[in-house]
Amino acid sequence: MKEKELIRKGEGENYNYAQDHCFVKLSSLKTNGELCFVEDTLKPGFYLGRHHHKIMTEVFYILEGEVGLIFDEETVNLKPGDTLTVPPNVWHAASCKEGGKMLTIFKNGRFDQYLEKLSKMSDSDFADAELMKSVSAEFDIYEQEKS
Repeated sequence: MKEKELIRKGEGENYNYAQDHCFVKLSSLKTNGELCFVEDTLKPGFYLGRHHHKIMTEVFYILEGEVGLIFDEETVNLKPGDTLTVPPNVWHAASCKEGGKMLTIFKNGRFDQYLEKLSKMSDSDFADAELMKSVSAEFDIYEQEKS
């Protein structure tokens, strides 16, 4: 970045999905892929399946509600003001029963570009398991194989 950038409340590239509504507050395109900030409003019943990253570190900062981060041996329940950092190669999932809001910081991740790519995909693209696996891997997201 060479210039300052102000993104106000309710602004930023946004992606409204069935389970959550994401606002990109800092694009990885502005930081050579080093950082990305996403404000994520989690809708009641939100669940993100088990996955890990080989390169990316995720930092979750809870703004509203209660969010559960699920690991192999434990579930950590986060409340407003709590921060949890997940380094690469740690399997995790997330849930939010009542709805909430969090800021997620992605280090060495291009999650904003992943959201953009998903927004341009069709229902048939989403139904193609191999395509989805490839798209996820392109953005350092590796989901648990379904048995």
